[in-house]
Amino acid sequence: MRRIRTNLVQFDASRASRTNFGFLKSLVMDFFQCNNNTKGRNGIFSFPSSTVKFLQTSCRISVPGFPQQNGRKTTLQYLRDKKIVPNADPPSTKDIDLLYQFFDQSTKLTVLTGAGMSTESGIPDYRSPNGAYSSGFKPITHQARDPTVGVPFSFALKQFIRSVRARRRYWARSFAGWRRFTAAQPSAAHIALASLENAGRISFMITQNVDRLHHRAGSNPLEIHGTVYTVICLDCGFSFCRDLFQDRVKALNPKWAAAIENLDHGNPGSDESFGMKQRPDGDIEIDEKFWEEDFHIPTCEKCNGVLKPDVVFFGDNVPKDRADKAMEAARECDAFLVLGSSLMTMSAYRLIRAAREAGAATAIVNIGETRADDLATIKINARVGEILCRLLDIGSLAVPTL
Repeated sequence: MRRIRTNLVQFDASRASRTNFGFLKSLVMDFFQCNNNTKGRNGIFSFPSSTVKFLQTSCRISVPGFPQQNGRKTTLQYLRDKKIVPNADPPSTKDIDLLYQFFDQSTKLTVLTGAGMSTESGIPDYRSPNGAYSSGFKPITHQARDPTVGVPFSFALKQFIRSVRARRRYWARSFAGWRRFTAAQPSAAHIALASLENAGRISFMITQNVDRLHHRAGSNPLEIHGTVYTVICLDCGFSFCRDLFQDRVKALNPKWAAAIENLDHGNPGSDESFGMKQRPDGDIEIDEKFWEEDFHIPTCEKCNGVLKPDVVFFGDNVPKDRADKAMEAARECDAFLVLGSSLMTMSAYRLIRAAREAGAATAIVNIGETRADDLATIKINARVGEILCRLLDIGSLAVPTL
């Protein structure tokens, strides 16, 4: 038996199944490619010489800045205590069996994911029982949210374009929150979903999230609302990497960079930290008097135009090619699964509605009510990471042969 170590996931292939060693080996190699260098990591891949029976996974997830003494359990409990991960009972055996049957009976499954996928990574959601809305936060209707600042894209695109003040407020908070945001790691839900995708159990994946955590787990979903990792010019359409934008902001605002350091190690809320305070949910509060005049925003290096994150604001439209791809995947699938989304935005709701109208089986895993509960054949109230890991622990999903 050969053992290969990695810190992200443990595959135990010592118990038998419906695939062969060659496919399992290729699956592991695909996993390595997605996660780059595996040298010096913990965890085990076990390859017996005989035919294997099933694939079992277990995940350890860490969230930077959160306690890690006892692995994922401590991290998850911390997030629950901070009300970032909503409270929910563990999934029942019936729930797991229903989801297992949903996967097993599908030959062309489309998955749509929302903010509930990322709460276990320390990125808060808004519509769950513990979300920001439950504490009285009531933004204007929006299409997507920006986890770098901890608030939804709650202002219209026209407001962002016309108001220098609005842009300063947005970019100041986003600049301040970027380092913590990019330190977030894929959750158990992201990794479990990537495992199912790599095993051929998912035909197409769509995400409402803009945080790229799916990509870091090894998936490549259609980002229907775009991503904060790209910045685009509203005038000429030039786009570039967000890290380059961060460097330009830092060069224009050196005192802000020092203030962010002071936020982590100094006196939060003081003038030295520009009045910034880190909220328990990861949001950054900034005293208005600092970003009102003292924060400078880079302009497009090509045409000197206005820059915004490459995401869908309220008042903006999902790009047609992206919307068409998502709709095609919804209409042509035989099963449509929603994970961690309340489906309140029309861009998401219309997909499950189209799938249902085309005759597909539909299922929703989410904590709390959703806009499409009446369209779902199966509705499960559970944390996504918890039920997907339990699903993989069953270890008997049919894996397609090559």
